[in-house]
Amino acid sequence: MKKNAFRPAARAIILAGSICSAPYLAQAQTSPPPAAPAPPPCAAPEWRAFDFWLGEWNVYLPDGKLAGQNSITREYGGCVLHERYSTPRAYAGESLNTWDAQRKVWHQTWVDNSGTLLLLEGGMQGKSMVMQGMGTDNAGKPQMQRITWTPNADGSVRQLWENQTAPDKWGVVFDGLYKRKS
Repeated sequence: MKKNAFRPAARAIILAGSICSAPYLAQAQTSPPPAAPAPPPCAAPEWRAFDFWLGEWNVYLPDGKLAGQNSITREYGGCVLHERYSTPRAYAGESLNTWDAQRKVWHQTWVDNSGTLLLLEGGMQGKSMVMQGMGTDNAGKPQMQRITWTPNADGSVRQLWENQTAPDKWGVVFDGLYKRKS
């Protein structure tokens, strides 16, 4: 058998394959471009409502004394604000804060080295983030707690923690002014 006896047949097969696949190639080339990637799961504006609290802070009492230091970072793909608070007196605590998109509320879970667990929920009221939930008083009795964070024009943030002392009365637990560390 001659060396080149199969060349004409091979050329015919290749040509037939090219002709048969041409419509599929043309269709593949005219398909719409792939869809843009979906935005990250926590990219909606509601997830950014509490961003004014992000940063490294010194926290001061109303008399100007340093109460402690606080670090608030965005974590878990931007879905969680993680607070880490400490004082010169060795008191320390942390909170995880997130927007619950299904229930349309902000949620905070606070824990500290004194054994406190505080679960708060709420949202923006005007320019302030306000969350509240049941905690306990010093005697261990259930008591409503409310914390309000308000950004100020100078970049500081006021945190006012109150507990309900009567049906329409609130007492101050903590009043802190957050100033960014330089």
